[in-house]
Amino acid sequence: MHTIDLAYVGRGLHEELVAYIADQQDYYADEGVHVALRDGCAWDDERLRRGATIGLGRALLSRLTDGVPWVALNVNTHRPLFWFLARSGLTSLADLAGRRLAIHAPHTAPGCFARIVLRQAGLDPDRDIHTIVRPPGDYGMDLRRLHDGRIDAALVGSTMAPEAIAAEHGWQVLAWVGDHFQIPTVGVAVDPTFIHPDDPAVQAVVRAHRRALRVIHHEPDTTVRHIQTFLGRHTADEVRTHYERFIAPYFTTDGQVDLAVGDAAITAVATELGVPATVTAPEFYRIAEGTARHSA
Repeated sequence: MHTIDLAYVGRGLHEELVAYIADQQDYYADEGVHVALRDGCAWDDERLRRGATIGLGRALLSRLTDGVPWVALNVNTHRPLFWFLARSGLTSLADLAGRRLAIHAPHTAPGCFARIVLRQAGLDPDRDIHTIVRPPGDYGMDLRRLHDGRIDAALVGSTMAPEAIAAEHGWQVLAWVGDHFQIPTVGVAVDPTFIHPDDPAVQAVVRAHRRALRVIHHEPDTTVRHIQTFLGRHTADEVRTHYERFIAPYFTTDGQVDLAVGDAAITAVATELGVPATVTAPEFYRIAEGTARHSA
């Protein structure tokens, strides 16, 4: 049996769901690979690049800023699962002007994506908003600070169902990042310096993840049961609603990529980072030949 380290670099459904399903359904074993799922959230890039990673966003930023030759071999979704959650009284992203927003650092993938969305709304993240930078986590402290009034809004991830949280507290979901900015953002990536894309262990992981993606689309009850593991504070109805709203319609069925979306996203990310767009979508997203999608 082949072996490989597979690191997630964020927490929640966005990052972990597909790998979790593949593991729980024994797809890794079926495909002949022993996968060590590793928490790479705090790892530096040098450690991360010695195994496979789920975080395509971080891999892309690393390639653009540091020249690390990451390549993506599977794509789970083109719509990042991050939301702007705000206290009552705010109804749009424009209302964040002059407000206190908890957000990821600009050089992180979710921070970069959020800044792109804020600029689309006419806001300069460095001048128009009082940003409180904090590292990834379960966002529990953000909820406490929202409740206490120490912040006005927070960029939160998929360790919760934000619409259910907003309803519970009388808050507002100002925007879903995936509605405003698309990027092939989680899947499987490797650095060919250390692991060849055609390595049997890597290809076994890709096959297992594509089987997991089919479960998401064809076995909703099974998927909701797995999602409940991540969203333990929510009711079964809230979990199913979250799945039907944000997961089922937008996760791929086959791990393939829309290259037009990829090229537009790379340009936007490079612009936000202030670096040249030194890689194209076909160079970065090396999905199986002949199966990548091209938008009309």
